[in-house]
Amino acid sequence: MSGHSKWATIKHKKAATDAKRGAKFTRIIKEITIAARQGGGDADSNPRLRTAVLAAKAENMPADNIKRAIQRGTGELPGVQYEELTLEGYGPGGAAMLLQITTDNRNRTVSELRHLLSKGGGNLGEAGSVAWMFQKRGAISIPKEAIGEDDLMALVLDAGADDLKDDGGSWEVLTAPEAFDKVLAAVKGKALEPANAEVAMIPQNYVKVEGKEAEQTLKLLEALEDHEDVQHVWSNFDMDESQLATVS
Repeated sequence: MSGHSKWATIKHKKAATDAKRGAKFTRIIKEITIAARQGGGDADSNPRLRTAVLAAKAENMPADNIKRAIQRGTGELPGVQYEELTLEGYGPGGAAMLLQITTDNRNRTVSELRHLLSKGGGNLGEAGSVAWMFQKRGAISIPKEAIGEDDLMALVLDAGADDLKDDGGSWEVLTAPEAFDKVLAAVKGKALEPANAEVAMIPQNYVKVEGKEAEQTLKLLEALEDHEDVQHVWSNFDMDESQLATVS
């Protein structure tokens, strides 16, 4: 079972507090604003904006909030100018960490994240130090009890998926980024509800973490995810199921 899937599953299962809900709204608003700035305010012709708007609706974000975020992106309303950047580093035990950041103050954000990594037993790395370990792919996780391997294989390959992997308690469907929407639609068309579905940076190799380092890794990931300027965190950690259950 991959570190990516483990962390995605943990996030999915965690109860959303009001504070974390607010942080999630902030992340989505930033994404909508940037997507509209880069590709225009029409979600039908802007795939990135369409994905962000769907994420906002899934979180029950008010329509007015979505509209204002789009208008700030297109320049119809004044607003903060956000910058996107990627930070790379290492967690406890040497697991790679790849962070997608959206900020209005690069120096402040980098300083804060460097501190979080150091406090959590990791460190910030140089540009290019870990990015080569990851590949951008669609990942859809489906509980095993929902469908058999042969039936799912036939469904997703016909829709354009690249691969289907046994991921412990679930099946992980991997796609090219451009095929993600079609494959996800095919899965949902069969009344299957994914435990997690996203276009993510998937590790090409994994680093096993155990004991105290496993606990530190999950605490660090959660601390990074809680930072309002962090849009996504990806890591190539791996740990045993028994260890995961204990720490999470």
